[in-house]
Amino acid sequence: MNLRSIISKFKFLKKFAKKTYIKNKAGYFEKASEKFQTDTKLVVFESFQGKSYSCSPKAIYEYMISCPDFSDYKYVWVFRDITAHGEFPENTRLVKFDSEEAMDAYAQAGTWIVNSRLREFFNPRSDQKYIQCWHGTPFKKIGCDVTCAGNATSTVEEIHSEYKNDALKIHKFISPGKYTTEKLISAFDLKSCGRENRIIQQGYPRNDSLFNSFEKKVEKIKAALKIPDNKKVVLYCPTYRDNQYDGEGYSLKPGIDFKSLYDKFGGDMVILFRAHYFIADKFDFKEYNDFVLNVSEYDDINDLFLASDILVTDYSSVFFDYANLVRPMIFYLYDFEEYKNNMRDFYFGTAMLPGVTVHEQEKLETALGAILNNLKNGGNGLGRYAAAIASFNKRFNPMEDGGSAERTVKEIFND
Repeated sequence: MNLRSIISKFKFLKKFAKKTYIKNKAGYFEKASEKFQTDTKLVVFESFQGKSYSCSPKAIYEYMISCPDFSDYKYVWVFRDITAHGEFPENTRLVKFDSEEAMDAYAQAGTWIVNSRLREFFNPRSDQKYIQCWHGTPFKKIGCDVTCAGNATSTVEEIHSEYKNDALKIHKFISPGKYTTEKLISAFDLKSCGRENRIIQQGYPRNDSLFNSFEKKVEKIKAALKIPDNKKVVLYCPTYRDNQYDGEGYSLKPGIDFKSLYDKFGGDMVILFRAHYFIADKFDFKEYNDFVLNVSEYDDINDLFLASDILVTDYSSVFFDYANLVRPMIFYLYDFEEYKNNMRDFYFGTAMLPGVTVHEQEKLETALGAILNNLKNGGNGLGRYAAAIASFNKRFNPMEDGGSAERTVKEIFND
């Protein structure tokens, strides 16, 4: 048997196992849905498929537990590790991701608030609300807008089917503005099922923390991460590559030469390395003597935004949120042609990116050096991109002002 045959057989077995797993889970959830009545004052939250306590579900939850209007509500958080996210109030229960307890919670809750697509076996009843917060303003194409070769686990046709099926279940989508609303409508093909008007366009609740007082919080974050006061902080957020999959999850071969950066900037800055939540790799940066800190498991990326001085990213949507802070950004697109033509493609061209665009390590280092020097001399590091960020925020972040969670909650529960 040749290698191609072995790979093909492996993929077949993996898909068969997945279908069997989903079928069993669907059977359990169907019985649970028949067993439990809907509790309109029970809300279940899940962020990044149970991996973190973060994003818009966290912002909505924290608004609700602070608001007297919801004092008689109860909450459930779904986590892969229920011991990793701190203490919660008595009215909040933690359950393990994909456990029977979690499925029972979904079967009972009047409202589900999540930020990524749910597993196929969850089907809300007509009196349950599935609120899809999504997890970012899209730059790379998603869902039904994907026309390239698909990814390592699904064909283009399968991706389209998955998004369309999810659209039929969702009660409301959350959007930060007109641009994202348009992309959600096309990516989930909402017009075909008459759901194009199911958008709550009040800003992303998760970005409220970028506008409210945070100076003391930043001090705590830097202390927790052991970042020296005399060093600038570079947040590096690469996204996953659809064609890099090792059977356990997406892998990543960082396109940055960290040793070269260490040799040039080791005395001036610290890098916070934040991998996409799909990436299963375990990275070891010990050789860089605390120059690179792996913060991929850190719950809330907004804390890392606040603690950083510069963002370096590629095709990740993090730059839409980071732009609210009006800080310098570098887009390191070392595999741009391959990504654009063979994986995802983009909703708009790189000319609209609100920061320096580079394709080689040498130019990345030149751009970093220029920004660091400007910051050292009391500048803001933006240079000619200050106007570009202002224009960018006007188009993509028009409703971000620190009050999105309150407005969004009112629309969800006054519906």
